[in-house]
Amino acid sequence: MYIITMRRMDTECGESKEILDEKLTEARERTRWLLHTVSDEDLARQHDEIMSPLIWDYGHIGNYEELWLLERAFGRGLSDRVLHNIYDASITPRSERPSLNLLDREDAGRYLDAVREATLEALGEADLDGDDPLLKEGFVYHMVLQHEHQHTETMLQTLQLIQGEGYRPEAKAELPPGHPPEEEMVHVPGGPFIMGTDDRVWALDNERGAHEVELPGFYLDQTPVTNRAYAEFVEDGGYEQQAPWDPEGWEWIKEEGISTPKHWYQPEPHSWWTQRFGFDEPLSMDAPVVHVSWFEADAYARWAGKRLPTETEWEKAASWDPKMGTKRLYPWGDAPPTPERTNLDQLAFKPAEVGAYPGGASPYGSLGMIGDVWEWAANEFSAYPGFESFPYREYSEIFFDGGYKVLRGGSWATRPGAIRNTFRNWDFPIRRQLFVGFRCARDA
Repeated sequence: MYIITMRRMDTECGESKEILDEKLTEARERTRWLLHTVSDEDLARQHDEIMSPLIWDYGHIGNYEELWLLERAFGRGLSDRVLHNIYDASITPRSERPSLNLLDREDAGRYLDAVREATLEALGEADLDGDDPLLKEGFVYHMVLQHEHQHTETMLQTLQLIQGEGYRPEAKAELPPGHPPEEEMVHVPGGPFIMGTDDRVWALDNERGAHEVELPGFYLDQTPVTNRAYAEFVEDGGYEQQAPWDPEGWEWIKEEGISTPKHWYQPEPHSWWTQRFGFDEPLSMDAPVVHVSWFEADAYARWAGKRLPTETEWEKAASWDPKMGTKRLYPWGDAPPTPERTNLDQLAFKPAEVGAYPGGASPYGSLGMIGDVWEWAANEFSAYPGFESFPYREYSEIFFDGGYKVLRGGSWATRPGAIRNTFRNWDFPIRRQLFVGFRCARDA
């Protein structure tokens, strides 16, 4: 029988203002580093209809900081309403953003600097120990910090879509070799666990509140599905047989003429390659498959005699310590992510081979649940019991039950401060520009 307890999920609460200053500064340095080699023309161009121009993302980062760290938290705005409307994602759809009067690189840089100067001045006066829910324990600072982290990953998705010479980053991290596991699946016994969190320091509203869930036992792939395994599905005619496909997914791949994951092509029979960031390189067969839609992941799982895991199953396998009856912040425990445990932080520019991080194993032995690739879950994005929108509906609530599928675990392009076992991402089931793969499950 489990004695269910709940560890505090705010292990970094009580940060000093100096640490918040350092984290905000470092995040901005990373944003600018990722963009510094990109031409002004490529910053302004819309490289795909589902993505914003990079220069819009850049200005939006500063405007979001102004909105929440100056206007909402301290009542001190710098800009007029026209600028806010340009960079408000809920007002200006992506299709309209290329035609807006966007700030160019130089003006956007000056704007971001002015906002940051005012932000840090306000931080010096902020009461982080008071009762204001925005400021308490630095919540709004963490929210803005995670927002910038999320947009750098979004910008990397856009950068990968640049045509021609493309984006040629300089990798700053060397990945360890993989070790494919001997056992294909791990067993997660049935029983109760705590889903979600009550943390109000780092967690965002859709992660709350913590609630007990009783799950039957199930099996879960020890690692994400690899390129090697997915190539077998392709070569077996997986995209030509209707049987494993969701009806909507089958109509979609036929209409779009899709026959492989995004960026795959075959220069010669049985010689698979992929394209990343505008240049070609051999496909790493033991790395997770990436750039597959939910429909493709679901079809593969059916073809393999399995299914996609629910996000409840995913979170239990990643977070629950059955021996202690407690929940972990990360699969390996509560210690922050390090390069010895996971491939995060944007510096490798690709996933590692599966099994490369045995030190990142969950209590059940599943590997790679944080980092490398996001993982599709079976279910639609919806609210937890007792959900309360905070601090604005447009972050989560308006997307609930709208046909979006859940993604879990982050990718190599995710910054460590923007991921944890309870973090929930979501997108339409046709999306493939994401750094997303999947693993399979089956009933016990």
